[in-house]
Amino acid sequence: METKLYYSIGEVAEMLGISTSMLRFWESEFKELRPTKNKRGTRSYTLQDIELVKRIVYLTKECGLTLDGARQQLKNDKAPDKNMQVVETLKELKNFLVQMKQNL
Repeated sequence: METKLYYSIGEVAEMLGISTSMLRFWESEFKELRPTKNKRGTRSYTLQDIELVKRIVYLTKECGLTLDGARQQLKNDKAPDKNMQVVETLKELKNFLVQMKQNL
């Protein structure tokens, strides 16, 4: 992932494998998720916003928490879960191996 100051909603959605509509929905469900918007309403996500979205994805998709459960977890635990980092690393490794297989 190239390092930029701001990412578009499309870039974030593609990066994390979720839809843009899911990101917009989560903005209404998680008060912590507030990307900046310009006058036209175009969202700009910072790396901090992306990390929060990654945690939401992990809590809802990997851990199977409801939105209320994920909201509560974010509220109670400000530090990222170490398991989340392991799962993310394993997914990256899987993608790398799939790419290697396709190149053979």
